[in-house]
Amino acid sequence: MTYHRQATPLHAARVVAGGGFCLALVLCAVIADHPLVLGALLVAVLGAGVGARCLGELGRVLRYALPLALIAAALNPLFSHQGLTVLARLGDVPPFGQLDVTLEALVFGAVFALKLLVVVLALALLSSTVDPDEMLRVVRRVSLRSALTASLATRMWTVLERDARRLAEARRCRADWREGGAGRAARVAAAAVVVRAVAAGALERAVDVAATLEIRGYGSVRRPPRHALPWSRHDLDFASAGLALVSLTVASRLAGVGDFDTYPTVHGSVGLPEGLLVAVLLGVALLPFTDRRGVTG
Repeated sequence: MTYHRQATPLHAARVVAGGGFCLALVLCAVIADHPLVLGALLVAVLGAGVGARCLGELGRVLRYALPLALIAAALNPLFSHQGLTVLARLGDVPPFGQLDVTLEALVFGAVFALKLLVVVLALALLSSTVDPDEMLRVVRRVSLRSALTASLATRMWTVLERDARRLAEARRCRADWREGGAGRAARVAAAAVVVRAVAAGALERAVDVAATLEIRGYGSVRRPPRHALPWSRHDLDFASAGLALVSLTVASRLAGVGDFDTYPTVHGSVGLPEGLLVAVLLGVALLPFTDRRGVTG
């Protein structure tokens, strides 16, 4: 997944505001336990993907995240033997011991899977809508060397990937590349050759980059000055929305709205307060996307 600039309110917001909004969705998913609230956050993330024109990127991430979430939901009953509602007694199953599948363990796994989906998609939204270079500039004012290392790593990865692809193509052009056969062992050996070549090239590039940085004086550079820029309406919108989302989620937990417990028995409150909480969360999360003033395209 790579960042592509789009003419949307979220892309127009500065890193602190846009990134804070995405991280607020992550924090809300970590705090919340009620399936309705988590479902509302999932809809909010997908709606933000539509508003930011990156729903396709989120869909590609979802293809990988959904199987992982289902695996986590399926494995939870094997490791968690809590709960009073026993659905099946599978007897002694090594290495798990006495295995009783409970309704509570299944529900807990499903809630955890939903929470995992929201977190992964919110981070994917962050990756798709927040300029990584601007993010590194923000980090640079805190820790210059860490920001420089992260910047070099993100750029070297694409270079090494391109080197590996070219080396693999060059190896396939050799007349003797099939002499080892077409079995799995031969493919592993061929891949190992490419990996060794890429690793050697990476070390050589690292030495060259280090020498270049030393010559240009990066080792003695100081923290750059801070340039205060006025906040735009989109900065204020997304910063306020992120703060409101976290505040609403924390306040609802403290007030007992949206409580949900799985052990020892499944218990969750469903009523007018929960419905209002879901509606307000969705409205707050999607409202900043309605203001397109100053956004062209």
